[in-house]
Amino acid sequence: MAPTLIDLTHPLTTGMPVYPGDPEVELRPALTTDTAGVNVLALHLGSQAGTHVDAPYHVDVTWPTLDGLPLELFTGPAVVADLRGLAPRTAVTADQLAPALAECTPGAVLLLATGWPRHWGSELYLAHPYLSREAAEAIVAAGVRTVGVDALSVDPTPEQGPADPAVAALLAELADEHDPAGQEPSLAAHRVLLGRDGGGVIAENLTDLTPLLAAREAGAPVEVSLFPLRLAAADGAPVRAVARVG
Repeated sequence: MAPTLIDLTHPLTTGMPVYPGDPEVELRPALTTDTAGVNVLALHLGSQAGTHVDAPYHVDVTWPTLDGLPLELFTGPAVVADLRGLAPRTAVTADQLAPALAECTPGAVLLLATGWPRHWGSELYLAHPYLSREAAEAIVAAGVRTVGVDALSVDPTPEQGPADPAVAALLAELADEHDPAGQEPSLAAHRVLLGRDGGGVIAENLTDLTPLLAAREAGAPVEVSLFPLRLAAADGAPVRAVARVG
């Protein structure tokens, strides 16, 4: 049987969900066949828009930028952790990841299947489960350098902030110190996963990973590609995330 390709990418569309405070996404015609003989879109979006990857520079200016990372980090055999059924804003523990981490070999991409794409476009999408610091440390200890999640972030996402930029900036500063429940740093998982020796990669906003769970359970090999746009000195970039099953 020929391998099957599965698209794990949310389409980039005007007004799509973005992380609170990030640039809104807008696509509009810049040129049209009626006036210029060709169709060309004008794009306005942030580096973290839609399905994207984070480089270490995203959280620390002394860490590698996107173009400083080896291409090998953006592809590899996939191991999928089944985290479906968790309550909103639940911290994933190291014990919950243990079965998936036991399957990880050098170069493996760990995918976290929370089931949260079902909330895409709703306020509940911001209330996704997230990695505890201990879970992130267990991932690094297992030798995994690339992690993907079907949610907005590997860390807790704050509630939607106010429109006033000054107020939003203040809340963002406070959110960087504590998660919404005031329990642990909101970027703890990012710092652990991205700050490992040589730098790591995080992919966020993947679509439904259920087909990959089914493939793994059936014993079919799964590979995933998360190659980003080649943005110079960037903190991250949108990707076309694709899984190859079989």
